[in-house]
Amino acid sequence: MSAPGLAARIAAADIIQGVLSDKRMIGELVEDLPRDLPGPSKARAQSLATMVLRNLEPLTIVLDQFLHKKPPARVLTILRIAAAEMLIDGIPPHAAVDAAVNAARADRKTAHLKNLVNAIARNISREGAEIWAEMEPQSLPHWLRVPLVRAYGEDGVAAIEQSHANGAPLDLTLRGDLPDGLEADEAPTGSYRIASAQVTALPGYEEGAFWVQDAAAALPAKVLGDVAGQTVLDLCAAPGGKTLQLAAAGAQVTSLDISGPRMKRVRENLARTGLDAELVTADALHWTPEQPFDAVLLDAPCTATGTIRRHPDLPFIKTGEENKGLVALQRKLLSRAADFVKPGGRLVYCTCSLLPSEGEVAVEKFLAENDAFTLEAIDAEALGGEAHWAKDGALRLRPDYWLENGGMDGFYIALLKKRG
Repeated sequence: MSAPGLAARIAAADIIQGVLSDKRMIGELVEDLPRDLPGPSKARAQSLATMVLRNLEPLTIVLDQFLHKKPPARVLTILRIAAAEMLIDGIPPHAAVDAAVNAARADRKTAHLKNLVNAIARNISREGAEIWAEMEPQSLPHWLRVPLVRAYGEDGVAAIEQSHANGAPLDLTLRGDLPDGLEADEAPTGSYRIASAQVTALPGYEEGAFWVQDAAAALPAKVLGDVAGQTVLDLCAAPGGKTLQLAAAGAQVTSLDISGPRMKRVRENLARTGLDAELVTADALHWTPEQPFDAVLLDAPCTATGTIRRHPDLPFIKTGEENKGLVALQRKLLSRAADFVKPGGRLVYCTCSLLPSEGEVAVEKFLAENDAFTLEAIDAEALGGEAHWAKDGALRLRPDYWLENGGMDGFYIALLKKRG
């Protein structure tokens, strides 16, 4: 494996420091990279930054074995990148060491420390692998780990942390048959999985044969079963994976989201796949449909703590302070969504959160205050899943489920029925 260019490493360092210091998301920071930086370099920079953040704690422990005192933040970031390339990514040590020295030399604020970078990187190349073999997966931050241990136990959280360390494959939902030339493994739930790829270069992309959607994220729409001919409202719909699923299943879909730019992505995905839905850009709390719907799917805004295996920057950006406001919003949206369901209709409530406060507790409180609705038990095995996914009638999905095959996003999914 050849080492990527210096520009990619410098950009990766910028991204990592943007996450750690400025509390900005990787995707946002990638958008801010220089326009003249080639696409492959941007992709490599994002990959390196993701790898380092996913393993920041164990990489730092390795470096601490060779550092007498903590160097400036930029130098520490350069060393973390070099360590990740050697210990995780298989880059030849001499190439990673040289690149780290060049990255230090390229910045006038760190150029005088290039000899330190050279010495530490060489030590890692000689002794780092043995230390790395003993490292445990990165721990979740205290504000998240404590409630998750309460919910899933120490062993469950350790398995979740292992899934985060493993990263995530690429999951696809097909509109029809698997396109010729696209090599992917079918999951029991019907999603297709590949290790990783440039999505736009995959066979069938231009023809709209599939869209990217985690296997767990594809289940809320499947919980509704046969929706052909039914009117279905997809609330908080962007970027549109569930809208595409419902439309492909023959539903008359109304897709609503508060964000205009994000709804643009839904429109583009519909155009690419040749599917149809009515798009509405509005605040669901202040919008009223002309008629109630046969079914409503609410994928409520949440802490997204179920997606850390894909977004390892989240633990460094969120503090737990967001939870209270999000929980209040979720309950308002769930109550509002209930008004949009016709008598005898169904309501799916889901969040990509691991926190019970955003899932089980929200539905429990809703049912206690809304006697017009009952909880419909979900059969996990009928969806291609495993029996233990079902808990108290709903689905509780975790990143460590299917751990040996790449895991899945954490999700809570409940199916509610309105009395006739």
